[in-house]
Amino acid sequence: MNFSRPEYDTRLAKVKTAMSEAQVETLVISDPSNMHWLTGYDGWSFYVHQGLIVALDLDEPIWWGRGMDGNGAKLTTYLKPDSIRPYADDYVQNPQKHPMSFVADILREKGLEKKKTSVELDNYWFSAKCQAILIEELGKVPGDATGLVNWCRLIKSPQEISYLRLASKVCLNVMDTAVRSIRPGKLERAAAAAVYQACVLGPEGTPGDHPAIFPIMPSNERTTCAHLGWDPGRTYKDDDLVLLELCGVHKRYHCPLSRTVFLGQPPDRLKHISQAVLEGVAKVLDFIKPGVRAEEVEAKWRQVIKSYGVVKPSRLGYSIGASYVPDWGERTVSLRPGDKTVLQPNMTFHLMPGIWEDDLGFESSEPFLVTENGCQPLTNYPRGILTP
Repeated sequence: MNFSRPEYDTRLAKVKTAMSEAQVETLVISDPSNMHWLTGYDGWSFYVHQGLIVALDLDEPIWWGRGMDGNGAKLTTYLKPDSIRPYADDYVQNPQKHPMSFVADILREKGLEKKKTSVELDNYWFSAKCQAILIEELGKVPGDATGLVNWCRLIKSPQEISYLRLASKVCLNVMDTAVRSIRPGKLERAAAAAVYQACVLGPEGTPGDHPAIFPIMPSNERTTCAHLGWDPGRTYKDDDLVLLELCGVHKRYHCPLSRTVFLGQPPDRLKHISQAVLEGVAKVLDFIKPGVRAEEVEAKWRQVIKSYGVVKPSRLGYSIGASYVPDWGERTVSLRPGDKTVLQPNMTFHLMPGIWEDDLGFESSEPFLVTENGCQPLTNYPRGILTP
């Protein structure tokens, strides 16, 4: 396990408090990041149904998942053997049999079937079929507790912050590798391969890991899109524009970072956008402190870029922490209008002021930690247009 048992106990207590406040007696969790945060479970097994049952009446969560993954739960969690409940393999992708029936059996066994039960209704791993089977099995409609555990994760512990700082070291090495690899005459896929190696290997003394999002490395017209990868058959050329949205990972904690590379003399429009973004980032980082609301951070940013005539309709950033595919965000706070979340010390965010126009894009982001008096960037990589 990556954390002490007392830390896991504190997390479970926090979730149970949130459940009580939401009048939830039993919670069925399917988000692998939440599973990991609560128990330490760490496996690439989320392509089949798996999860946790957390109940106010139970001392510890119950892990349930595919039979072949039961030993993984024994190896990576603190749970007692009786709290690890693997199901038979004929539950896997079987239209006549569904793992949620197995979950319902556990609820009945523990006397929880009549309790007020909620699920993470809106996430990547809980399907409409899951809800339909639970309704059929329990004779009631489970409530929606989407995000309940995610919001409990917002304020990071000292150990979590230490992992994020190590992830930032991996991130800096990843970004440096990418910038060094982008040269005229080099295959884009070769640069991507070097980035992957840097992600997993990490710098000396700091192990990396696989990121929740693949390396986003579009070039030229592909930079007008936010989430495209490299072109597998293309070679970099003079005057190429390349966007990099990459990440360092340590013990599943993600530190993302974006930068812009131009192989030549940058055009005036790109320099203008860069100037607007850099001024906006600097003033936003100087503005952030405990007590500021998420929407106020975005408003400060919008105030700066408005004078440049630059527009960003999408959110400015989001909270980060421990994550699994397909997203390195925590799916809670967004730095955008209407989000009234009050920033507190030891929250961590990715400030992502990406600009995507019809003919080019620009990115220069900053991951940061909210401190007692302000905020602290987690990386120190040069901002602006990089011209290697």
